[in-house]
Amino acid sequence: MARRKKGQERRIAAERIDVLFQMAEREGHADHLARSDRYVELARKIGMRYNVRLPSEYKRRVCRECHAYLLPPKTARIRIGESRVVTTCLRCGAVMRFPYLREQKMRRRQ
Repeated sequence: MARRKKGQERRIAAERIDVLFQMAEREGHADHLARSDRYVELARKIGMRYNVRLPSEYKRRVCRECHAYLLPPKTARIRIGESRVVTTCLRCGAVMRFPYLREQKMRRRQ
């Protein structure tokens, strides 16, 4: 029986996750929101099966409660507060808050 090459499997899984999120964005812009949600679901399953984390830019595009693909005017509302970005899912109403301290520090240095 052949041995599994975990490093190679994880690299392929990360590439497939990238492709699925690109497809989800394309379908979201074309108003096929159910299809984009399905692509996100597949990407999450691939990540769980091969123990690959979603990159942070992709995590911010998925609702933590209902796992819907967040596309700003259609399925998400994004507001900038004092020191954080507040994203609200328009499907389930979940609120996600992300700090943006790094950007503020860079602005202060300039």
